[in-house]
Amino acid sequence: MSSPIPVPTSPAPDILRCAYMELVVTDLARSREFYVDVLGLVVTEEDDEAIYLRSFEEFIHHNLVLRKGPVAAVAAFSFRVRSPEDVDAAEAFYTELGCPTDRRAGGFVKGIGDSLRVVDPLGFPYEFFYETTHVERLAWRYDLQSPGALVRLDHFNQVTPEVPRAVGFMESLGFRVTEDIRDDQGTVYAAWIRRKPTVHDTAMTGGDGPRMHHVAFATHEKHNIIAICDKLGALRLSDHIERGPGRHGVSNAFYLYLRDPDGHRVEIYTQDYYTGDPDNPLVSWDVHDNQRRDWWGNAVVPSWYTDASLVLDLEGNVQPVVKRAEPSELEETIGADGFSYTRKGETTEGFKLGHQL
Repeated sequence: MSSPIPVPTSPAPDILRCAYMELVVTDLARSREFYVDVLGLVVTEEDDEAIYLRSFEEFIHHNLVLRKGPVAAVAAFSFRVRSPEDVDAAEAFYTELGCPTDRRAGGFVKGIGDSLRVVDPLGFPYEFFYETTHVERLAWRYDLQSPGALVRLDHFNQVTPEVPRAVGFMESLGFRVTEDIRDDQGTVYAAWIRRKPTVHDTAMTGGDGPRMHHVAFATHEKHNIIAICDKLGALRLSDHIERGPGRHGVSNAFYLYLRDPDGHRVEIYTQDYYTGDPDNPLVSWDVHDNQRRDWWGNAVVPSWYTDASLVLDLEGNVQPVVKRAEPSELEETIGADGFSYTRKGETTEGFKLGHQL
């Protein structure tokens, strides 16, 4: 196992929330059909190279950038900070760590001002910004909203070989852990971490990485998610559904996982809980409790554990993927997921054997 990432003496930037993701897609027209015509995200502006999309409650320029490119990947996980000075703080923080950085006063994309992009010690391309163009918040425009309206960007999910190392580094940035999955040997398979007072702004999921597992948009209610499923069925596009709908144990949220035309995973998410108190308790789940991933005990499709999007460096090159040395969640739960609940007092081995007979 690698040593912990050192904590810089420079203060960390004050991060407010996950703000947008820049996705590279190989066919801009097909991606537009999926994200705009099917999912109903709002086009802020577009050209032949990129489309800038936002959710209905957003007032900053965009929550998602679709940029045309040769390889489907993630160009940036972007976080908004509290002030312009926090962009300076981010630059000092990552420079002290020796990470590659790129600062642009005019921003990297339309609608975003002075910003810093870095490749962090985990290999992920992060962006930090404060300055942004304000646009109309469409929360009151019910004439524009479909029954499955996406109202907020909720979170990212990242795949990394060493979850505890990743969490320790994110804690040095001021993130707090709300929930995790572990076994009785102490192996941590995933952790949910946050800055805003919800379950997470991002999650660290154990696996070969650095990769992006999913980007998540919130709806108001679970019936909005059912409406999306009905729409996909009516359009004969239900093959975009990878998993769900269902309810998570972790986060307590109602969910649906979709795959876009390039295979990027998008979660539609609603009804998690408030975490803003300073003594908000950590919730830990046993990796062998199959209610952790689906509260109803339904099986998790293997692709959900194995597939994820590549990420890019600051020059647009694909980051190499490092294999996870510790067991994967799929390896630990195969033969258990989807068969029954793990009940108090039952051993994991007994649980597995009981359902192999």
